[in-house]
Amino acid sequence: MKSQIKLFIELTRLNKPIGIMLLFWPCSWGLAYAYSYTKNLNQFLFYLLLFFLGSVLMRSAGCIINDIVDKDYDKKVKRTKQRPIAANLVSVNQALIYSALLCLVAFFILIQFNKLTIILGLSSMLLAFSYPFMKRITYWPQLFLGITFNWGLIMAWAASTNYISQEIIIFYLSAIFWTLGYDTIYGAQDIKDDEIIGVKSTSIKFKKNIKQFVSINYLLSSLLIIYLIKNELGFNFLTFFMVIFILSLVYQIQIFDKTNPQSCLKAFKLNNFSGLNMFLVILSLNT
Repeated sequence: MKSQIKLFIELTRLNKPIGIMLLFWPCSWGLAYAYSYTKNLNQFLFYLLLFFLGSVLMRSAGCIINDIVDKDYDKKVKRTKQRPIAANLVSVNQALIYSALLCLVAFFILIQFNKLTIILGLSSMLLAFSYPFMKRITYWPQLFLGITFNWGLIMAWAASTNYISQEIIIFYLSAIFWTLGYDTIYGAQDIKDDEIIGVKSTSIKFKKNIKQFVSINYLLSSLLIIYLIKNELGFNFLTFFMVIFILSLVYQIQIFDKTNPQSCLKAFKLNNFSGLNMFLVILSLNT
């Protein structure tokens, strides 16, 4: 029993919560931004809990589907060859059952929201389960991940307001550029292996100018956020946390080295701190 629980945790990456948080932070941004309009504290806190649980469930299900699709590739990559499916410790059928159960529980959470949010949530399934195939057909799987991983930002706004605004689309675009940057850093860990097995990524496409590419994405992300909140900027908490957010991105660019996988992983994980700071930026709109 303990062995099965351990395998389930490894399969769903519950022992590596950074992925959960990177899925959750955009949701929290959307809720915080909506709260600046609705001023409904009880709804904000309740939805924050629901979206966190949804992030845990959907990230876990997504990891399983990703590992099923990539099992033959994972066996050839040092960093991933010990994953439960690649190592033949969990069968594909068993993994599919786990994924279906996780999605079922996530569905029960989804139906707590309004019709628009339910439609958006169901449509996100197509994005989530097609993502693993993107690295086979395009050098831009990181862009597709950005579109997918930040969908919760729009969902969170819609759950609170029951409509989609121009402002939330701008925020969504900012989040996509953020993800495009940090996942390019993450992908730099596997450039050599990915090139050998034929997997594509922005890390490979821009490997000669990878820091410049990440910098451009982080710059665009920051500029879109500043444009969104420009009327609120002043000498206050919002400005302070915005500066910290930008500095955290600059620091990532400084420390990661495509020839040093550990530095890439360290820089990537710093985005949990960046995500928290952006949450505080948007929450500061309410002060």
